[in-house]
Amino acid sequence: MTAPVAPATSSAQPGNWVDPYRAYNFKLLINNVVEGHFTEVTGLGVKVERISYREAGNNSIVRAIPSRVSYPPVTLKFGLTGSPDLWEWLMTAVEGRVSRRNASIVLLDSSGSTEVLRWNLLNAWPQEWYGAPLDAMSRELAIETLSLAHEGLQREAGSGPAPAA
Repeated sequence: MTAPVAPATSSAQPGNWVDPYRAYNFKLLINNVVEGHFTEVTGLGVKVERISYREAGNNSIVRAIPSRVSYPPVTLKFGLTGSPDLWEWLMTAVEGRVSRRNASIVLLDSSGSTEVLRWNLLNAWPQEWYGAPLDAMSRELAIETLSLAHEGLQREAGSGPAPAA
C-alpha cells in the first residue's frame, strides 16, 4: 500500500525554490481606472503600536498588547504628462474639499500582463505633491511625486498564477 500524495502547491516548500515577484511591473488604479505610468511606489505599510504592561503579581514579566494602527502615506513617482486627472484630484484637497477614493497598487507578473498581487488603499486622498526638477543639462525624464494619505491597507492575491517553482 502506498502513502497518499499531497497535492502540489505553488507556495514555497522546504527544498523548493520559488522565484520572487519582480518589483518593476505595477500600475495604479483609482476607482478601478488605470491612472498613469509610475516609476516608483514607496510607503506601502502598516504600523501597530504596542502598549506594555506588567502582569499583576509578576513584576518580572512585561506583556504587550496591540494599540492604535496607522498607515504611512504612499508615495508615487511618475513621468510628467499632459493628463490633468491627478492634478485636479490634488486641487480638490487644496481647496478643502477632500475627494476620498479607493486606490489600488497592482503588481504584475514578469511579462506585465497578469495581476499577481494587489494592495488596496482605502479612502485615499492626495496630501503632498512635488513637481519635476527641471535641468536643461539633463536628459532624464521629468518625474513628479504625489503622496496619498489613506485610512486602511488590504492585500489581495491576484488572478494570475504564483511564481514558477
